[in-house]
Amino acid sequence: MRVLVLFCVAVIGAACGIVGTASAGVKTVVKTRTYDITGTTGAGLVIAMNRRGPKHGFMTHAIAQTSYTADWNLDLGQANGVCRLRQANGTLNVTYTYPRVASAVTPALHKRWNRFFTGVLAHEGTHGRIAGQMMQAAERSVRGLKFANDPQCNKTRAEARRRLEATSKLYEAKQIAFDAREHSEGGHVERIIEALVGL
Repeated sequence: MRVLVLFCVAVIGAACGIVGTASAGVKTVVKTRTYDITGTTGAGLVIAMNRRGPKHGFMTHAIAQTSYTADWNLDLGQANGVCRLRQANGTLNVTYTYPRVASAVTPALHKRWNRFFTGVLAHEGTHGRIAGQMMQAAERSVRGLKFANDPQCNKTRAEARRRLEATSKLYEAKQIAFDAREHSEGGHVERIIEALVGL
């Protein structure tokens, strides 16, 4: 039986700003949200997740979701017409959304749910790690950036933004490739769903 379910990642966007001073490096801020589901069987819980999970596109819902934004503060300075990027300070804001069983279930279903949920956590955690790797790679991509004849730092700022966006697109492709593997027939997602249903 092929069970149609979705986990998903939503890349909400990236923003770059210019500041005089900021805390150095890259930091991550994590939030976790839940939505309640009810059911007395594994199949019933799957149906509830498909109905109540976070929106994925126009008509479908995901079981769980990792969404994130990347915010950058670029500390630029110039001397004698040379603009130098002194520091790129990034904040990765990650929000995980998970289902929570809000009804009484049998001990057997509770055990299957715990195994399923461990698989969900592993999947979404990988999305979070890929996002973290993106931030580190983006920071490295702009390290030491400088342009001569750039007294207003316009060229340096534009190039920093270009590199940050290019890195974001590269890692967005990694997120999509990971999901494609996980959602393939016989893949991780199908296996944990079928185990929850009891197939």
